[in-house]
Amino acid sequence: MNYNNKKFIDDDEPYFDFDSFKKMVINDYKLARISRETSILGRKEVLNGRAKFGIFGDGKEIPQLAMAKVFKNGDYRSGYYRDQTFMMAIGVLTVKSFFSQLYAHSDLEAEPVSSGRMMTSHFGTRFLNKNGNWKNLIQQKNSSADISSTAAQMPRLLGLAQASKIYKELKNLKETHKMFSHNGNEVAFGTIGNASISEGLFWETLNAASVLQIPIILSIWDDEYGISVPNKYQFSKQNISDLLYGFHRSKKEKGIEIIRVHGYNYIDLTKTYLKADKIARKEHVPVIIHVTNLTQPQGHSTSSSHERYKSKERLEWEMNNDGIKKFRDWILNFRFEINQKDYCKIANVGFLDQIDIEAKEYVKNEKEKAWEAFQKPIYKIKNEVLSILDQIQNNHSEEKWIKKYVKKYIKELHNTTKNYPTKKSVFRLARKLLYLLSEGKSDTKDCLIEWVRKKYNEEQENYSSHLYSISEKASAKITEVFPVYNDDYKVDGRIVLRENFDKLLELHPDLLIFGEDVGKIGDVNQGLEGLQKKYGKIRVFDTGIRESTILGQGIGLAMRGLRPIVEIQYIDYILYALQIMSDDLACLQYRTKGGQKAPVIIRTRGHRLEGIWHSGSPMGGIINYLRGILVLVPRNMVKAAGFYNTLLYGDDPALVVECLNGYRIKEKLPKNLGLFRTPIGIVERTRTGEDITMITYGSTWRIVSEAAEELSKININSEIIDIQSLLPFDLQKDIVKSLQKTNRLLIIDEDVPGGASAYILQKILEEQNGYYYLDSPPVTITAKEHRPPYGSDGDYFSKPSVENIVEKVLTIMNDS
Repeated sequence: MNYNNKKFIDDDEPYFDFDSFKKMVINDYKLARISRETSILGRKEVLNGRAKFGIFGDGKEIPQLAMAKVFKNGDYRSGYYRDQTFMMAIGVLTVKSFFSQLYAHSDLEAEPVSSGRMMTSHFGTRFLNKNGNWKNLIQQKNSSADISSTAAQMPRLLGLAQASKIYKELKNLKETHKMFSHNGNEVAFGTIGNASISEGLFWETLNAASVLQIPIILSIWDDEYGISVPNKYQFSKQNISDLLYGFHRSKKEKGIEIIRVHGYNYIDLTKTYLKADKIARKEHVPVIIHVTNLTQPQGHSTSSSHERYKSKERLEWEMNNDGIKKFRDWILNFRFEINQKDYCKIANVGFLDQIDIEAKEYVKNEKEKAWEAFQKPIYKIKNEVLSILDQIQNNHSEEKWIKKYVKKYIKELHNTTKNYPTKKSVFRLARKLLYLLSEGKSDTKDCLIEWVRKKYNEEQENYSSHLYSISEKASAKITEVFPVYNDDYKVDGRIVLRENFDKLLELHPDLLIFGEDVGKIGDVNQGLEGLQKKYGKIRVFDTGIRESTILGQGIGLAMRGLRPIVEIQYIDYILYALQIMSDDLACLQYRTKGGQKAPVIIRTRGHRLEGIWHSGSPMGGIINYLRGILVLVPRNMVKAAGFYNTLLYGDDPALVVECLNGYRIKEKLPKNLGLFRTPIGIVERTRTGEDITMITYGSTWRIVSEAAEELSKININSEIIDIQSLLPFDLQKDIVKSLQKTNRLLIIDEDVPGGASAYILQKILEEQNGYYYLDSPPVTITAKEHRPPYGSDGDYFSKPSVENIVEKVLTIMNDS
């Protein structure tokens, strides 16, 4: 028999000769052992104090090797924090960089995932170059940045997969977006732990994927526990696959392909992923692979020991059924018959033992290289401080303050070597010494002051940069373009939006607009009326009622170079998606230190409608959860349209809150639709006055303007400033310029007391030093602490009114 013609994996796959098959198996075993040793040594590094926390992928090695075999250039991963073997197998993670992340090394060259900002085993690849512009993503294997929050990786998986379907159908993007897709031939790979399927995000994503029919391969790593809680408390069926059966596709109905496979069976796993890849990539059908019988040899993480909650029987079972042990046994027992007398083996015990030894030594050496590289800059700043202190001591050896403080801290700095030195320990000593040395005068002490100032700012850049885009398309860099009008003819505000969205869809062929009731009826307020009919269901479309995954679609689509506007119908529905907005979108650029972006635009509406729901303005909560997302609060629809125009020219994610009572208010229709731009971070003075500065935004602006008219009748001239943008806030510091003239400040806001008004006050008084110019205490007028009750009377008695504002201004003027 000629073994060169033997198929080892799958009848439909290319032929493997035995030598190639053997090489593949041996390489996989080596990588599995390297990954396991990385987990073992990683845990030890935490326990010996070199790192703060560890969570590892031990026990999941074999299925991840199989998954890596079908992961191609241009594909995407949205994963779970146990995928280290997979990341190593696709060539985007090294042992050294793994340990650099464990130590939180802030050098991007050493730790390219996040520059030490994310804890260990939170993986990602770089989608952007150093200037914040897109790389060619079909020429590399891609992983979106991981999230700790359980199941939070699921919503964006939808968008990553849906992009392939859209690229396949929108042929006009083939040339303009060729760095993002190759004819839609990409698959989005998701991974999740068994316990995390209890989360609503999992079921919401699964339901949406089944409806959309998009190329997803989702692996469930099932080791039967969620930290200390076994599966029987996580879901109702004994087996996850049985629980998912209702989603299974049939000949009559679309759905999801569901496959169950043992996590230690190397050949079955490989065949399973090859089968799943064909279904997802060729048919655009989502596939779930339930990988069972997995183990977790070191427990959940370094925060606890699994011996505390697993029985002796379970621990013994895990030892006997460890995936690498099973893989090793299979290798040793493998026989390939050449003829009736002769056979070939893959490897013997001695050969595999040698691999084990080499893997352990290799990981140890790479770990030490990572540790030395991590320590090098710390020793550098420590030695710089010691050099300055030595100069101070030599120049002022007889001074009392030298003997009292400097010698003591020189000794302490030297002693930091005994325990692992950190930047924090060096800076704490240097800064403490400075305020203790206030009595001493010295040129060399001035050197220490300058060193601390300069170095502290440099380190702040390591830990606080890239909250927003740094590219040439950063929204704050985009200049204003004023709307141009032909005449004074006015239309409903919704018409302004509709005509502007129409122009944007024409100008931006990669623009997609979607959400609940967005497609067929053109949204509940008719701002998209007729646009699905004009541009098709691929570009303007309806979704189910599922806010978290609507947002997730937007994030994934934006990560793949498309420009989505996602609609969350009312502002209080934002709460459904707030966790994804905060834990994923808002911190994406920050946690990857500029490595990834998702310039999704979130459209919603709020303010002034009567009733407990849809009518509030919970901006304080929103702006404090969403640092990293622009939060824009236009007072009318021309301003809102201008924001959409600006955002599509830029590349920051944003939330635009339209005025719910503004769709029927008449406004002039600009003739330069799609082109005029409302500036971001710039306030607008809408009324000039000398007596008091009134600050507001959104629908409340109309109330304030009416109050100003009333005040003018009694000779009080109010200056009104429309904030327009809460994040960022008044970048040119125009508000304080107004205070220099009026010397009085009133902030009017629909949020609860201490909400957005407190944020605005802090910005004006603390960051702009506005208190210097006040002749009386600043005052806020807000809504009541409760939500507004139903009806016009409920609105009047629970939110700022014209009379509230007039009376408060009179009080301020009389008290001045």
